Amino acid sequence: MDMKKIGRKMSIMMGVTMSFCMSLIGTLMSGHFTIPGFIISFIISTVICLIIGYFVPIGQIAHNTCEKRGLERGSLGARCLESLITDVFFTPIMTLAMISYAYIMSKKHDVDMKFLPAFLSSLLIGLVVCFILAFIFTPIYLKIAMKGNIPGGPPPQGVKKDGE
Repeated sequence: MDMKKIGRKMSIMMGVTMSFCMSLIGTLMSGHFTIPGFIISFIISTVICLIIGYFVPIGQIAHNTCEKRGLERGSLGARCLESLITDVFFTPIMTLAMISYAYIMSKKHDVDMKFLPAFLSSLLIGLVVCFILAFIFTPIYLKIAMKGNIPGGPPPQGVKKDGE
């Protein structure tokens, strides 16, 4: 089982999920929702998430932290801690990038936007939303990422085992 491959798949799926939801929430909260604005926000945050996921082994960090705390994999405590770790890595950076982008765009359109209040409120909402997303989707994405990577487990869809 190639844990790096599984970790990267997980990072991609989680990054896209968080980026989609955060971009949607951010553009809706701005009061100026536009499809192009949403798409640009989604692309920027997805790229950021993919970069974070590629260079930071979040899954391994979360697993090691849970192990050090004596939390059994899959338990409620482990899932909460894993979600919190994922949230802390992704959300502040995504929020900073998205609010910076919104701030730059507001200045170009002569709209008065207060950076710090926008950042803090978005960060608070983002931390809650991304924690819930990570809590819900981590076990689902883990199953998807591990499919076909478990020795002796079921082969990938469409591949037959010997003798079949």
